[in-house]
Amino acid sequence: MTRVTFIGAGSVVFTKQLLTDLLRYPEFDEIEIALHDIDAERLRVAQATADYVNRRLGAHARVTASADRRTALAGAEFVINMIQVGGIEGTRADLEIPARHGLLQTIGDTTGVGGVFRGLRTFPVLTGILTDMQEICPDAYFLNYTNPMTMNVWWANLVAPSIRTVGLCHSVYWTAHDLAELIGLDVTDTRFRAAGLNHQSWLLEWTTLDGDDLYPRLAKRIADDPELQRRVRAEIFRRVGYYPTETSEHSSEYLSWFLRSESQRETYRLRPLEYLQISEDNVAEFEQTRSALDAGEDIELLDEASEYAPQLIHSIATGTRREIHANIPNAGLISNLPEAQVVEVPCVVDEQGIHPVAMGDLPIECVTVNRAYAAVAGAAVEAARREDPTLVRRALLADPNTMSSVTPETLWQICAELTEAHARHLPAGLLSRV
Repeated sequence: MTRVTFIGAGSVVFTKQLLTDLLRYPEFDEIEIALHDIDAERLRVAQATADYVNRRLGAHARVTASADRRTALAGAEFVINMIQVGGIEGTRADLEIPARHGLLQTIGDTTGVGGVFRGLRTFPVLTGILTDMQEICPDAYFLNYTNPMTMNVWWANLVAPSIRTVGLCHSVYWTAHDLAELIGLDVTDTRFRAAGLNHQSWLLEWTTLDGDDLYPRLAKRIADDPELQRRVRAEIFRRVGYYPTETSEHSSEYLSWFLRSESQRETYRLRPLEYLQISEDNVAEFEQTRSALDAGEDIELLDEASEYAPQLIHSIATGTRREIHANIPNAGLISNLPEAQVVEVPCVVDEQGIHPVAMGDLPIECVTVNRAYAAVAGAAVEAARREDPTLVRRALLADPNTMSSVTPETLWQICAELTEAHARHLPAGLLSRV
């Protein structure tokens, strides 16, 4: 019987969606689900959520919950990671401290100063999880959803190369879904493939089932709508020639083009520090879910299955062949990015596992944009490996949004304040003053 462990199961809304997707497969009627979280109350609500989904779908999953990680990992074939080290207060620090110095971010969880410090405080926990897996369930797949995706998967393969780590994100799927809708098609009537870095991949192939290129239809749709032209992604598409696979809010903070001035923020309708409200909304949704479950009321289950982890698990368990997009080390998959880099590429999944599709060279206009992001990620991972606080700062000298907004002197001060704010989550070597 397939056994799946959720690490960070207290992310209840996401846990609910993953469970719903899994339990809708008839083959998983009696699947084993092990839930783990360090927050006892969130773990209780996760257990109640799983029990509700089980009943609602008429399934017979065997669900357990444990505050002990090693207990939850015992016997796991798949481990889904969705932790958020530092919680909402960590996110608040990542966004508010830089903003006080004039460095604005929208989400702050993938690259730039927010993404780097989120990575630095996540790496030690990842090391602990993977160390346990090497001892307890060494053959299990480690399916990571936690951001910063590229850095976390890179770190996992650095500290535990024997564990099969795969980074999963729904951005490619939803980009293809939303663009199809924008031009009046259903996503099932299209074919698509993307490649690049997580949150900065590019839609390289996008056609009808008959092979007709859909990019001309998109270009015309945007050209006919002045409001669409105010989207960050539409502007990137116009300038680069390929559509990026992450939201406009995310995409805006990976480049120097958008957040540097009030006029640009107004033109592209950007709200700095937007993720604070998203985080508050997530907390409110958790509270609503808890109240509803405790009162014996129904909670909403989404109809559409869009997450890749349940699809991947089903394909490996049943041999059902699928193509998804995943984040894995670049072993010749994108030939004009470094071999050590973690890249996002199409992958075929079947009973034999995950088979990445080599995409060759990215178009030069795409890879030129990717290289700054790749440089930040690589240097940040190396800074963590060395526990070198100076290299943390030097990594951020390559970040376009950071260096379009503040001086190096200010950057050093921001990093000092973030180090102090996150001190309890950081390795001792990174706490040294620079």
